[in-house]
Amino acid sequence: MTRQATIPDTARVAGGVVLPTLAGGVLKRRPRVIALAERLQLDRTAVGLLRRLHARHGPGPLLLRVPGRSIALMLDAEDVERVLANTPSPFHPASLEKRAALNHFQPHAVLATKSTEREPRRRYNEAVLETGHELHSLAGQARTVVREETERLLANTTELDWATFNTAWWRIVRRIVFGDGARHEHAVTDELARLRLRANWAYLWPKSKRARQSLHQRIGDLLARAESGSLAAKIAELPTESGIDPAGQVPHWLFAFDAAGMATLRTLALLATHPRQNTDAHADLDDPALSYLRGCVLDTVRLWPTTPVLLRESATATSWHGTQLPPGTTFFVFTPYFHRDPEAIPFADEFEPQAWLDGRAEQHPALVPFSDGPGRCPGENLVLFVTSTMLAELLRRGDYRLLSPRTLSPQRPLPATLDNFGLRFAVDPKVIAPK
Repeated sequence: MTRQATIPDTARVAGGVVLPTLAGGVLKRRPRVIALAERLQLDRTAVGLLRRLHARHGPGPLLLRVPGRSIALMLDAEDVERVLANTPSPFHPASLEKRAALNHFQPHAVLATKSTEREPRRRYNEAVLETGHELHSLAGQARTVVREETERLLANTTELDWATFNTAWWRIVRRIVFGDGARHEHAVTDELARLRLRANWAYLWPKSKRARQSLHQRIGDLLARAESGSLAAKIAELPTESGIDPAGQVPHWLFAFDAAGMATLRTLALLATHPRQNTDAHADLDDPALSYLRGCVLDTVRLWPTTPVLLRESATATSWHGTQLPPGTTFFVFTPYFHRDPEAIPFADEFEPQAWLDGRAEQHPALVPFSDGPGRCPGENLVLFVTSTMLAELLRRGDYRLLSPRTLSPQRPLPATLDNFGLRFAVDPKVIAPK
């Protein structure tokens, strides 16, 4: 049955789960807060709290005591599966909080759309991103972009940190999305970053219509070039239904690629500290699909979710184990709890990429690194292609020793929080034989 949390329990969830997540930056990470969260291992504390609540209250969503709101904390994997499988009806992804945040910089994106325009916008995203295909039709050009930028990144360097990596990463992203001419168009991604920082405050911070229109115009100008081999060219080829706003979909793609960059460098940190997986990854470099490296990225996102909270809002009353929740209920899924529960996941605190290849991960419906159901990330395959391709290029061109942090080891449980901004590697370059 559905249980109701006590006021003290609600306060603990607010202070131990919600507040740290918001402080870290849901739309744009705050480096200083993430560094503190790593030192305090706040995700470990949050997971422990939710495990205690589950043991105390039993199965079913836990209704938090929030004045004027109906908010249900999800504590069972089967309930998460139900909510995600029944998106967008009756569980819509465009919740009140999500719309308030995303409207700062992408009011017409699918995740912020609650009207009848959602379905055509979702179809459009799937068409451009080629959701149903493991390899995008632009994979050849994207592979060339990744190879060129990774080569430049590692040229004459013996150390790699987040700032250096991130500069190269955004060059890759801009070239894939807009074309080679956008390699140095830092303004578009910088402007988006500023708006995302405002979006962290959702409805607590006023929206800047002028800044949002400026970003939209800048994106529109870059898309108008329709450079060959880019997503912009794909957009130019596709017919557009009324109300879709192609330029309005792009901010979310850039936003998602930011999280993918975090996952890429974290994966490199795991490979640098886990010899067995590193050996398996090198053996995978001749696999055109880079299946093992894709599994590495998936497990990295499981270990440190780039989307720590999934929200759904019910359009109708829903029944849970004999208890009815009203329409407008917000269902709150804290993904680290499900990804790191040692009672449910045998490899909860281990780096286990093979689980995504041998079917073990599929046995756990709440392992959702890219969400799940009809609301699953439409760009998942493209993101996995770019991240695994960059990892392959990094491994081909160098050996890496993790200098900071020193907490990653196959001999002990992996930390629940990992600050991607603090990652730093020593690089031993390899000589690449000409083909």
